Amino acid sequence: MKAYFLVLAPVLAICADQTPVQRLFDGKLTVSQRATTCFELRGSREPDVVNAMAKALEDPALLACAADNLRIAGAVDTLKLALSNPDSQVRAAAVRQLGTFQKPELLDVISRVAQDENLLVATNALAGLNEYHDPVVIPYLASLAKRGGMIGDMALDRLSQLESSTALGIARGLLASSQVPDRLYAMRVIGAFGDASDLAELTKIARSTPENLSQRNRGFGFMPAINLARAAQSAMASIQSRQQEAQ
Repeated sequence: MKAYFLVLAPVLAICADQTPVQRLFDGKLTVSQRATTCFELRGSREPDVVNAMAKALEDPALLACAADNLRIAGAVDTLKLALSNPDSQVRAAAVRQLGTFQKPELLDVISRVAQDENLLVATNALAGLNEYHDPVVIPYLASLAKRGGMIGDMALDRLSQLESSTALGIARGLLASSQVPDRLYAMRVIGAFGDASDLAELTKIARSTPENLSQRNRGFGFMPAINLARAAQSAMASIQSRQQEAQ
């Protein structure tokens, strides 16, 4: 035990002479010690601390803590700069935090990042958009939804929660998509908000679509077969049920 303290004493002496920012990047300290220092700096808006957190974003061990600290410090500009970082993990963390500010002026940049080729970055950008509950986000979700694809489908789902009429119009257009999941998401929205005018197209899909269709290379891993005919029948049943309740 005495030998342990003899080894530890110089380290403690060095730490005592360092500022928290210096300890944050001291390679002689353990990851746990540096992470603890990061948490100790939480809430500080001092320029040197904000700059340190911007640098810490590039350290995988400090990334989450640094991004959260920048959010708490209100360092919007620093997080925006991080969106151009070549590391997808940094871009993803930064855009996710930007969404929490719910500032209308950030919608343009967040929606652009939602089109990032890296799926992790794009999904985090969409999560950032989902932080907005104000109608101001609707045009941005609509623009993404019209594009289809995984992010577009997720945007359509969120849009349907905020503005069903806009989502319904986009969903009707996506029925002609060549992408099977686009059509599946579209039919979910149509089933929830559509009317009798949608029954003819849904009937056509139900009668002409092979029982099972699958799509490869979409998302993570393998996607199970999708039964579009059954989805069309389900959407029709939902519409007809609402019609009967309205009578």
